[in-house]
Amino acid sequence: MDAPLIRTAGLAKEYRLGDTTVAALRGVSLEIARGEFVAVMGPSGSGKSTFMNLLGCLDQPSAGDYWLDGAAVARLDDDALAGLRNRRIGFVFQHFNLLPRTSALDNVALPLLYSGLPLAERHARAARRLQQVGLAARMQHHPAQLSGGQQQRVAIARALANDPALVLADEPTGALDTRTGLEIMALLQQLNREGITVVLVTHEHDIAAYADRIIHFRDGRVVDDLANARRDAGADCAALPPLEP
Repeated sequence: MDAPLIRTAGLAKEYRLGDTTVAALRGVSLEIARGEFVAVMGPSGSGKSTFMNLLGCLDQPSAGDYWLDGAAVARLDDDALAGLRNRRIGFVFQHFNLLPRTSALDNVALPLLYSGLPLAERHARAARRLQQVGLAARMQHHPAQLSGGQQQRVAIARALANDPALVLADEPTGALDTRTGLEIMALLQQLNREGITVVLVTHEHDIAAYADRIIHFRDGRVVDDLANARRDAGADCAALPPLEP
């Protein structure tokens, strides 16, 4: 059996607020296999965002261990962490986080900046990813010239630029209308079918329904970790037609 892509053991995170210590995460131990599609849910303050920040190597745990693709993350220095983030993780955010004065093509090529590849190869890779998400005709458009759904597709293409092992999506449909949000989820589902591991944070049950597994957090702990019966039963979430390019 393949080793899990993600493994955590006793993962904890505390923050100091003045004289008060706040326990944001309390001893989380779990595994996520390669190729899984996992939704992380929970109320505000439950620890789900802290958990995602730790998975994305954006923060360090106060205690416990985290292995990503076999690497013991807690033992890495800042440079090694930055390299791991860039090579192995793609990020998709609620508000897209695109550079406003930069074309879609250059936004997608941004993670490749430190790869050592010549500009032509970086642009070729970015163009392939934009084509993959249905935006071949919008490569030279700036974010303001794109709809919200198209901007999120650019963000997904950027997340895929370095062929990551893991895509972390933090409320990827939160800034979109319902139909466009479901189209974005259908795209993430298709990418997952092609072998990409996807972990997303959401508070919407219809969005979580796209995942194979749903993990619920409360008060910094995992309170439920269940296979999605809808997916297990073979009932796929309805994929809407792709956005117009």
